[in-house]
Amino acid sequence: IDTLQIKNLRSIKIVGFGEGQDLSAYVTPSIDVKIGSAVAKNMPAALLKKDIFELSSYVGMPIHGLIGFEFFNSFIVRINYLSNTLTIYRSETAHIPRKGTRIPITIEERKPYIVSDVTLGNGEKIAAKLILDTGAGHPISLETNAGLPFPVPDKKIPANLGIGLTGPIGGYMGRIPSIKLGKYELNNVIAAFPNYNDVAAKLTSISRNGNIGNAILKRFDVVFDYKREYVYLKPINQLKEAFEHDMTGMELIRLAPDFKRIVIARIEPGSPAAKLGLEVDDEILSINFKPVSEITMEEIDKAFRSRSGRSFFLTIVPKNSKDIDQVILTLERRI
Repeated sequence: IDTLQIKNLRSIKIVGFGEGQDLSAYVTPSIDVKIGSAVAKNMPAALLKKDIFELSSYVGMPIHGLIGFEFFNSFIVRINYLSNTLTIYRSETAHIPRKGTRIPITIEERKPYIVSDVTLGNGEKIAAKLILDTGAGHPISLETNAGLPFPVPDKKIPANLGIGLTGPIGGYMGRIPSIKLGKYELNNVIAAFPNYNDVAAKLTSISRNGNIGNAILKRFDVVFDYKREYVYLKPINQLKEAFEHDMTGMELIRLAPDFKRIVIARIEPGSPAAKLGLEVDDEILSINFKPVSEITMEEIDKAFRSRSGRSFFLTIVPKNSKDIDQVILTLERRI
């Protein structure tokens, strides 16, 4: 607030997903946002009084905030995951990507929804109403079906499914047979099953089944056209890659302010990391003799879900110790 000299603030309570209480924030109607040559003036913004997401630690770089509906609604937005670029087009001129498939969406309470055919583990097929959520790391999250929790697969693992506005979201990770987006069908898909009380029980207005996350969207070149209520999907080479979940059982974060050090934030019981005796607050110095300061979190995440049976040589400093340990961590597919 001081840095941007923001005025006309008012305090609000934000109701969101998670285990905790409602979140306090300020709201202002007068933020100017410039990305590249595109400028959106007088955009409303919420300023959280507490950094509950801790996105910087999980991603491993300074993150100052999130871009939401107002920006996407002001432009046509293309996300190219292969080139790591965001391209912004004027909304007056429709941008239709070559060889892209147009899929209708609806904008409800400032969120984009898509209807997708989903096949559940019990064989049931439903037309699922899902939020398109570019900020979610999972492929798909299934919250509620006709007011009831989705059946969790027999083969599952407990998981931390992220942070909502009011705290952590617990649940399970499993698999579903398939999901279909337009003419594209994805099979044996990793799915999150959040605890009903953390998410679905807090839905008050819009009937929905869950959301589609980044792990599916990044298999396409994606164009959002909110004004015309369409999304365009153009598949890339990664479309048919197998879906895999983390095979270590570790949740890692980087430490501020330089985000060069990595520590273990969570260990899943019964996982390879737990069997090896690793603990929360252990620091990882290197992976396969390469210092973690030279490896991105995305590269680590990709390596740790790469292949069951693959081994990594880790250099560790156990918590409350100055000694250095060296261990061999072997990946294990658990779902």
